[in-house]
Amino acid sequence: MPTRQTRRLRKPSAQRGLARLLSLSRLNKRILQVAADCVLLVGSFILAMGLRYDSFFFLPDPRIWIAIGMTLPVTILLFAVTGFYRAVIRYISSRAFVTIARGIAVSAVFLFVVSQGLSLGVPRSVPGIYAMLALISVGGLRFLLRELFRRELRQGLTPVLVYGAGTSGQQLVASLLRGNDYLPLAIVDDNPALHGNEVNGLRVIGPQDMPGLIENFGVELALLAMPRAQRSRRREIIEQLAEFGVRVRTVPNMDDIITGRASTSDIVDVSAEDLLGRDPVAPVPDLMSANIRGKVVMVTGAGGSIGSELCRQILREGPSDLILFEHSEPALYTIQMELLALTKVLPRPTRLHAVLGSVQSARRLRDTMAQHNVGTVFHAAAYKHVPLVEDNIAEGMRNNVFGTKTVLEAAIATQVQSFTLISTDKAVRPTNIMGASKRLAEMVCQAYAETASGTRISMVRFGNVLGSSGSVIPLFRSQIEAGGPITVTHPEITRYFMSIPEAAQLVIQSSAMAQGGDVFLLDMGQPVRILDLAQRMASLSGLRPRLEGDPGGEGDITIKITGLRPGEKLYEELLIGADARATAHPKIMTAQEGFLPMPELVPLLDALDRATADEDLKTVQSLLRQAGTGYAPAPGTDPVAGDAASLDPADVA
Repeated sequence: MPTRQTRRLRKPSAQRGLARLLSLSRLNKRILQVAADCVLLVGSFILAMGLRYDSFFFLPDPRIWIAIGMTLPVTILLFAVTGFYRAVIRYISSRAFVTIARGIAVSAVFLFVVSQGLSLGVPRSVPGIYAMLALISVGGLRFLLRELFRRELRQGLTPVLVYGAGTSGQQLVASLLRGNDYLPLAIVDDNPALHGNEVNGLRVIGPQDMPGLIENFGVELALLAMPRAQRSRRREIIEQLAEFGVRVRTVPNMDDIITGRASTSDIVDVSAEDLLGRDPVAPVPDLMSANIRGKVVMVTGAGGSIGSELCRQILREGPSDLILFEHSEPALYTIQMELLALTKVLPRPTRLHAVLGSVQSARRLRDTMAQHNVGTVFHAAAYKHVPLVEDNIAEGMRNNVFGTKTVLEAAIATQVQSFTLISTDKAVRPTNIMGASKRLAEMVCQAYAETASGTRISMVRFGNVLGSSGSVIPLFRSQIEAGGPITVTHPEITRYFMSIPEAAQLVIQSSAMAQGGDVFLLDMGQPVRILDLAQRMASLSGLRPRLEGDPGGEGDITIKITGLRPGEKLYEELLIGADARATAHPKIMTAQEGFLPMPELVPLLDALDRATADEDLKTVQSLLRQAGTGYAPAPGTDPVAGDAASLDPADVA
């Protein structure tokens, strides 16, 4: 006797029948469709005659069967020629209904002509009745089977809401209905005029109707289909959806859709830009092209996060040559291959030159700049990870300070017109060696700008960029996927954030406005509390976050406070003084900040060079203070004193 579990596992006979139909070969399915249509067309004709006469006395009359016998093969042939039998029933669309209607209309006309021309005893009203019945039966059967097949295939699919009833939302719904992963229940849209309408068979509802739908159907995922919306609006919607405890994913942004890197049917994780809701300002074309178009441009650190994006943006502005200067062979190869592919689709031809070399190699730099007659240099090469530089002070100084000095001297010697240093907000009142080394690199540029006449020297200072190596958002994502904990160094720590493309565009535009010795500051918007960011990302993943050690806290994933790392600050700043001034660009400010003149800077750099060579780290620290960088390590985090906290590799960057 079958057990309850066995009965529960058995499929109903209707479902088993559908499964057998789905498993048939394509040829057998077509034969079955033709046979079914023959039966339905004949049945429609007989029923039409019966309705006309209110009786079936005509069945023994052979003339009646001649009429339908001549009409039937013509109709089936017409269906076959129009590709009707090539359509897959489970994916059949409303366009197939138009094909059916046309075929049956021709069939009815043929029936009328044949029956009247040959006097086959078919009343003139019958072809019209036949057409209506055939359309209902032949078309209705297809759409009934489609719904049954889809219902069968949807068993176990993930119920989802689609937010956005525009073109992207409609395309996304159509794609989901054809797929075997998600079951769209409704479309949510802010526009009240659309509420109550149907899109691809789904009802459009307002945001106020979401809670009931989510609760009743156990919705665990919402798909945001508004790629054209401003990021600030997308962030509002994302936070609203996250309040209901559902995961949120989205279609790609418009840039990726336009360039062909993605389509509206793709479903991706919510981007870091959407999480922060920062709307970028469109670049000024004249500023973007001023130092680039038709010129030879060189980017140091071309394979890094900022360097590689600078190369992409520069290439789109049409330089005659682009020099990719990079110490890492894998990074150089990767960006070279990407840019070579990009050059093939851009209207202005650019020669690419991949150069392996160190920014500490004076001869390599001078030879490269002189050989290619470089006109513009963007110096992005640097060691930027605070804990690593704290543990490798001498190498950090060699690369960040003396590497900058070497690149700058090579640029001046070869009469480069424009030199721009990529700096960091950690250079302002630094509590770590990395920040102090970048501030000293700025001061080197400032001193040389005072004496060099042929090269415009400027610096651009900004905060964290989204998606860079060590960025906090990819780290949080990986920790959430692993089940936690999410690690935050301090509950009150904040950081400024900007997307890499926006930062690169603003760097290029800053260089075009340089007069010499400028320190440009990028408007980073409002600082973001890292703990809030961690909680928001957990909520977007459908998880309830809780702080470790909270006795009354309940949640699905833990947020662990690990403590500040060596040299880490709670808050970052962009300005040392208080004299920031506006520029021609609304997102770029400029400041004139203090520095050591060349006669004082040269002996200090010589002493720093000797201390670095001797690995005399205490002297290195002392000289950084003497230089006026503002370097002051936080108590208990002095990397030379040996009392720095050990670094947890899971800590936030």
